[in-house]
Amino acid sequence: MKKFDIADIQFNGKGKFNHEKSETKIPDLYDTENEYEQMLTELHLEMDTLQNVMYAHNKYGMLVIFQAMDAAGKDGTMKAVFKNVHPLGISFYSFKRPSENELVHDYMWRCNKELPERGMIKIFNRSYYEEVLVVKVHPEILTNYQNLPPEITSQSKEVWENRYKDISQFEDYLTNNGLVVVKFFLNVSKKEQGQRLIERIEDINKNWKFQEGDIKERALWDKYMEAYEEMINKTATKDNPWYIVPADDKKNMRLIVAQVIVEQMKKLNMEYPKGDQARQDELKKFIDVINQQNQE
Repeated sequence: MKKFDIADIQFNGKGKFNHEKSETKIPDLYDTENEYEQMLTELHLEMDTLQNVMYAHNKYGMLVIFQAMDAAGKDGTMKAVFKNVHPLGISFYSFKRPSENELVHDYMWRCNKELPERGMIKIFNRSYYEEVLVVKVHPEILTNYQNLPPEITSQSKEVWENRYKDISQFEDYLTNNGLVVVKFFLNVSKKEQGQRLIERIEDINKNWKFQEGDIKERALWDKYMEAYEEMINKTATKDNPWYIVPADDKKNMRLIVAQVIVEQMKKLNMEYPKGDQARQDELKKFIDVINQQNQE
C-alpha cells in the first residue's frame, strides 16, 4: 500500500477544521484495479485477525461512526471495508428519522441502546451527530418535534453548545469504559455528489436510493458544511478525533477507512486469553479422552 499518513486527515482539537481547505480527492493510493483489490484484502485480513483477538479478549469494544452528505458513499464503504470480518464480531445500525417512541426520549437514547458489547465492533450509519447537523439546519425540528421545554428551545445558541459538550463527554465516558470511538466524515465535493445523485436517477436499479428530499437538502449545502465544520471543531478531541476522509474517489476512501480502523485496533492492549501451566496440563489430558472416544 502506498504510504498514507493518517495524521493528515485526523483532527484532534489542536487545529481548526476548515471545510473549504479540506481535500475531497487525493492522488490514488493504487495503480491498478488488481492492486486496489490486493491492498483492501490485506487490510481485511488484518482487521479480521484483530477482531478475533478483540472478541476473545473481551475487554474492548469499538464504535465506528460514519457521517456524510447523501451519496457520499457510506453504505458502499461499510460493505467494502467490513465484508470479510467474521459476522459474529460486528453489527450495523442505520439511524433514520426518529420514531414517535424515540422522540419521547432524550436525543441520545436511541443511540445509547445500540452501543457495542465488549469484544464487538458496531458500525453506525449516521448517529447522535444528526442532532447537531440536520436538527441545526432545520431548527423547527427542535421546537416542533422534540418535545423539549420552552426554556431550552428558546435559547438556541446554548442548545447547540450544550449538545456539543454532551456528546464530547459521552464519548469520553465510552473511552473510559474501554469502548474505542472512531469517527469518519466522508468529505465528498458538491459536484461529485451531484453526479452520484444523477446516477441514481439514470440507473433503474438505483432509483430506490433517490428521494426528492435529497434535492431539497442539497440546496442547503452551505448550511450543512457550516454545521459539519462547527460540529467537528467542537467535538474533536485527543482521545476521540475526527477523520476527514476525501470521498470523491470511492476506492481511496475505502482504503483509508480500513487503514484507520486497523491502526486503531493495533493500539489496543489485547491478546488471546492464556491459561497457566496447570490449566495447560489439564487440557492436554482431554486429548487422550477424545482419542479414546474415537475408538469406541
